[in-house]
Amino acid sequence: MEPKPEKMGGSLPVPSVQELAKQSLSRVPPRYVRPDQDPIFISNTTSSPQVPLVDLFRLLSGDSTELEKFHYACKEWGFFQLINHGVSTSLVEKVKVEIQEFFKLTMEEKKKYWQQPEDVEGFGQAFVVSEEQKLDWADMFYMVTLPTHLRKPHLFPNLPLPLRDTVEAYSIDLRNLAMKILNLMAKALRMEPNDMKELFEEGFQGMRMNYYPPCPQPELVIGLNPHSDVVGLTILLQVNEMEGLQIRKDGMWVPVKPLPDAFIINIGDILEIITNGIYRSVEHRATVNLSRERLSVATFYSPKQEGDMGPAPSLITPETPALFGRIGVADYIKGYLSRELRGKSYIDTIRIQNRSDKSN
Repeated sequence: MEPKPEKMGGSLPVPSVQELAKQSLSRVPPRYVRPDQDPIFISNTTSSPQVPLVDLFRLLSGDSTELEKFHYACKEWGFFQLINHGVSTSLVEKVKVEIQEFFKLTMEEKKKYWQQPEDVEGFGQAFVVSEEQKLDWADMFYMVTLPTHLRKPHLFPNLPLPLRDTVEAYSIDLRNLAMKILNLMAKALRMEPNDMKELFEEGFQGMRMNYYPPCPQPELVIGLNPHSDVVGLTILLQVNEMEGLQIRKDGMWVPVKPLPDAFIINIGDILEIITNGIYRSVEHRATVNLSRERLSVATFYSPKQEGDMGPAPSLITPETPALFGRIGVADYIKGYLSRELRGKSYIDTIRIQNRSDKSN
């Protein structure tokens, strides 16, 4: 018997920010004002450091210089832009057009896809655990895409056409792309190749479509709270060429300038655990804009839910002992989804030296 789709944690219902933004407000409602945030600055991207650029075609053709560049990007940045990634331009363009159409559906239509009680999938926001909590200036639509038996019957199968077929094709292409990247990481780290393969084959994939409406006071709000991703790998598609993603590098917020025909790839907590801290997940956030909406689609790839994970055995030596304990994949993700989003604090729950610190 196929396992039933499991609830991965819920989020309290919140108003649609897209609808709120249509009311031509002059001020932001108090629940969205974020005095706790680092100031939102719009920096000059020409002078700030740029996220590394990696060429997948060169990597796959065995170019050792590109492999070093890739290893450096994963180790020092946790983020890179990937070009020549092999996903067809026409499919990517279809995804962009159809997702913009999806967010234009009426509220009546969207209600069919709204989050259900105790569930994070559907339209809404994630990580809302209390009525007093501050909210992000964004709407999301999230769903599990792979394995197919975990798809919610009211979501994926009910997506309007042609979006459903487009997401199906995109989901498979991005799973294949994630596996290529993960195998190259194993190569760069000189890991036992099977360590990575066995964990991630038949893995768990989710898609989060983000809509950040224009905001009358963009410097007072945040589109997405600073966080690191819980997953193995995130492949981000910028749907419209609108800047907004910022990553924390050396204590500064560095804006990522979207390149046409590139995916933005980042390492999640699970890969930090598997690589025993060599590749690190990095805090990032989304800022919003006064006059233009921004849309993006993050595709997350993780090991299969039934498994457990910990540092790869081939990376553990007497000189480099395990930094993390072992934990079930589903338990780790569930724990993350049941909290408010706060920086990188969650990964510390299974960090080994933290435990010994506490026992001293």
